[in-house]
Order: sequence, then structure tokens, then C-alpha cells
Amino acid sequence: MTHFSFDIVGFDLDGTLLDTSGDLAAAVNHALATVGRPPLTVAQVKPMIGGGARHMLKQGLTATGGYDEPMLDTLHAELLAYYEANICVLTKPYPGVIDALDALAAKGVTLGIVTNKIERFARTVLGELGLTDRFACILGGDTMAEPKPSPMPIHEMVKICGGGRAAFVGDSMFDIQAGQAAGLPTIACSFGFLMQPVAELGADAVIDGFDELVPTLERLGA
Repeated sequence: MTHFSFDIVGFDLDGTLLDTSGDLAAAVNHALATVGRPPLTVAQVKPMIGGGARHMLKQGLTATGGYDEPMLDTLHAELLAYYEANICVLTKPYPGVIDALDALAAKGVTLGIVTNKIERFARTVLGELGLTDRFACILGGDTMAEPKPSPMPIHEMVKICGGGRAAFVGDSMFDIQAGQAAGLPTIACSFGFLMQPVAELGADAVIDGFDELVPTLERLGA
């Protein structure tokens, strides 16, 4: 086996490995409908994803008329219950994900996930898609004391995955900031749930599809 530059590659989940936007938008709209708010389009919800469900809901409520904390608490519970019951209706891996994961595994790379999604939800959706066993580590936004953009879960992922040289792949400022704070090379996905132009994330590299991942890692590791 030819030596590969990285021992570990970590990934964000929503907007990086999986397109979860349809199911997340449905959950947001379910919560909004309970208080008579108009539905948002998937395109409107996409930039709201990345900071966890409560963060996403705050933005959805702000966009449709505002909120107070009691309303947010109630609707957050509504959103989570709906999402848990409908977690993998439209969700699917992005094109090329499976091939890229296979290629990394063939090179002896240990794979991990650090997401701001609740851990049990992350494990459920990965299980529904038959992907759980590919990852040595699955950390959610509620797993550690601090979620991304804190480097804490990134450091924990590297530890659980056995240590060594690692890189992190994501689509949001939370991902890139966390990876950078942990001292890892970072790769941003231009096809994800971007809150701003991908170039503004300041990642070490950008990929437009998963066919570019392994060559990009090889370049960063050179």
C-alpha cells in the first residue's frame, strides 16, 4: 500500500457527506406551521443549517416574524420530534461520497464524523443509510461540552481515531473554524449549505465534488 499523507480524515455530516436539506426544511416548516407561519423553501433553509437545530429554528423564526424564548423552546421540541420521526425521507449521500470513503479506507485512513447534529440523530441517519460502520468516531453537537466551532470535538475525534496526522472536511464556518483551531488542514465543500461564499471560509482547499477529495488531500499532505 502506498503511504498516504493523512492517518485520519474527519467530516462534518449535514451539507458535507449528506444532503439532509429536504428533511431539515420539512422539520422547520412543521414547527413554523404550528404557530401559523408561512413555510420556507429548501433554498431558504440551507444557509440556516450547521449550528444545530435550535440555531436553525431561530433563523427560521426570525425570517418569518420573530420569536420569544418560550416559543423557541416549544417549537424546538416540535421540530426535534418531527425530525426524529422523518429523519431519512429525502436524505442521501452526495454524489461520489461512497467512492471517496472507499478510496480512503483502502489507503488505511481512519474516518470520523464531527457534526453539530444531535448525536443520536446522526447515528440514526447514518444507520438508515448503512454508513455507520465506516466511521471509527461519531461525535454530535451534544456529545462534548462545546460543539463546533470549538476545537474540542475535533481533538476528541483525533484521539478516538488513534491519533496521527488528520484533516477535516466541512461546509460551514463552524467546521473550518473548528478544524483550524485544532491545527488541522481544512477542506471546504462548495456544494454544501453555505452561509457565505465558500472562498470566505478561509479553508486550505475547496472541493466542488467528492471526486476531488483524495487528490486534494494528497496535495495538502505533500
